[in-house]
Amino acid sequence: MVAFNVATYSPAFTLVPTYECFNRCAYCNFRTDPAQSPWLTLADATRQLQQLPAGVSEILILSGEVHPRSVRRTEWFRHIYQLCELSLSLGFLPHSNVGPLSWAEMTQLKQVNVSMGLMLEQTTPSLLETVHRDAPSKRPELRLQQLDWAGALKIPFTTGLLLGLGESEADRWETLEAIARSHRQWGHIQEVILQPYSPGHQDNYSEKPFGSEDLIAVVAAARQLLPPEITIQIPPNLMLSPQTLLDCLSAGARDLGGIVPHDHVNPNYDHQDTGQLEQWLASRGWHLQPRLPLYPQFDAWVAPPLQDLVQRWRDRLGARYTDHQPSVSPKS
Repeated sequence: MVAFNVATYSPAFTLVPTYECFNRCAYCNFRTDPAQSPWLTLADATRQLQQLPAGVSEILILSGEVHPRSVRRTEWFRHIYQLCELSLSLGFLPHSNVGPLSWAEMTQLKQVNVSMGLMLEQTTPSLLETVHRDAPSKRPELRLQQLDWAGALKIPFTTGLLLGLGESEADRWETLEAIARSHRQWGHIQEVILQPYSPGHQDNYSEKPFGSEDLIAVVAAARQLLPPEITIQIPPNLMLSPQTLLDCLSAGARDLGGIVPHDHVNPNYDHQDTGQLEQWLASRGWHLQPRLPLYPQFDAWVAPPLQDLVQRWRDRLGARYTDHQPSVSPKS
């Protein structure tokens, strides 16, 4: 019998409450100006969700940011909450990534999400003078606070690095160490995404795509620096070549993230058909396996009303889902 390595992915679909965002990151291909993006209605969201194929488990709620002091902040947050409720009512598992939140907002969203996420990106403050000059919510201390709050609230969390913003190699290692420190305190990080900068149609950043050799090196370093129970994730649609994907897996990556019909953050880079990707990986010794947006060791952290739904999805995926998962339990 041929032995296969296992790489996982989440069969996912993205709902975007709004593209409007008060930040202006130089590399962004997602945002629109405030009040220039119509908000997704609950009726439109319902139609989209009702048309999804069988097997989609995760609904990624991905939003631009309304300023914390805006008069529209309460309405924006309520809308995100309602989209999570809608997703749950139709049998899906919500995962929200909507920018920095207050403690109260995080506490409320925990009740309607099985997991949440926020990219740390880079902890170096020097980027506030360049690509994050007009992005107040990208202050490193604010994002690090979000990681610790998620841990204190027992929210299973995904974070990650955006690579190629002008940071140094030492900056990358410090960012990875910061994630490791937070996880060692709280035990809450499920995954760390290593996302290479990839030029798009809208950004104002003139750098070249983050190089393959550099990405492979960061994956290898992350695997050494991060606790073993944290899974390293790479986006397959942003790999510069198929060989880069294989080399990143060999270096320690084990997850390909949410594979969605349309990548709203990187709209110039479509995902490959899952079936074709599965066959291609299998021919090279890798088994592509679906997972939920919640890793099994965190099931007890989920709000009680959501636990039955999570278990039903576990039953659908079967025992094979747990084969790859780390045996280390989160902190109680």
